[in-house]
Amino acid sequence: MLEQLIAVVKDVAQEEIMPRYMQVVRQRKADGSFYTEADLVAQKVLLDKLQRIHPAAVMGEEMSIQQQHALWEAGDAGLWSVDPIDGTSNFFNGLPYFGVSVALMRKGRSILGVVYNPVTKELFYAEKGKGAYLNGIRLPLRNRETHLRNAIANVDLKRLDRKLAEKIAASPPYASQRNFGACTLEWCYTAAGYFDLYLHGGQKPWDYAAGCLILEESGGSMCSFEQDDYWAGSPWQRSVIAALDPALFRQWRDWVRAHYQNDGISAV
Repeated sequence: MLEQLIAVVKDVAQEEIMPRYMQVVRQRKADGSFYTEADLVAQKVLLDKLQRIHPAAVMGEEMSIQQQHALWEAGDAGLWSVDPIDGTSNFFNGLPYFGVSVALMRKGRSILGVVYNPVTKELFYAEKGKGAYLNGIRLPLRNRETHLRNAIANVDLKRLDRKLAEKIAASPPYASQRNFGACTLEWCYTAAGYFDLYLHGGQKPWDYAAGCLILEESGGSMCSFEQDDYWAGSPWQRSVIAALDPALFRQWRDWVRAHYQNDGISAV
C-alpha cells in the first residue's frame, strides 16, 4: 500500500500541481486562508486515486467544515486525511516550500503517511512500526541535539497565545528560530533533524496526520499544550510541542507549559 500511495502522490504532484506552480490566481476562504485551482483539482484527483488503493473515505482540507466533521466521525475503520497543497501561499508566490500530504488513519491515529515537496523532490514517508524515511534514507539524518540552549526551533508565533508568543520573542530558550509556512514539512524537517524543536498553536488533521507519524517513527516525541498523549483531545485545533531527542523534548515541553500555564490553563 505504501508504494502505491507514494506513486499516487508523485503522479498528482507532477500532473496537477507543478504545471500550475506560480500560474494560478489565489482565492480567500472564509477563515482567511488561501486556496487555488491547483488545490481543488489535486484534491479531486487524490480522492479518486486513494479510494482505489484502499476504499476508505477521503477527508480533504478543501472540503466544507460540515463534510470534514461528518467524515471524521464516520472514519474509525479507515480515513484518508489529505492536504493537496500545504503551504498554498508559498506555492502561488513561488517559494519552494510546500507539500502534498496524505495519511491513512484508523480510530483517529495515523498508520501510514507520505509528505512530498515536488520542487525539491523530498519524499518523506512512514508506516506505523516500520520507521520513517526521506528518499529511502532512514530518519533522522543527523545526531540529535540534547541541550535546549543549543537547539534550532521551528515556531509559528502567530498561532500562539499572545503572552507565550511575547515570552518567546523576548527571551527564547533556544539558539535560533525558523518558520517557513507549511506545517506538514515542518513536522518532517523536525523528524529529519533539520529542526530540533517544533511549536505550533493549533492544527487540523490534514496538517499533522502524516507529519506526526513520520516524526514518531523517526524516534521523536510530541504532545499538545494540554495532553501528554498527542493523539488525545479534540482533533480540530491541536497544538504541538515536539522535539526529536527525548531529553530535549522534556526540557522544551516543561518550558512551554510553564509559560503557557501562567495564562491559567493547566496541562495534563
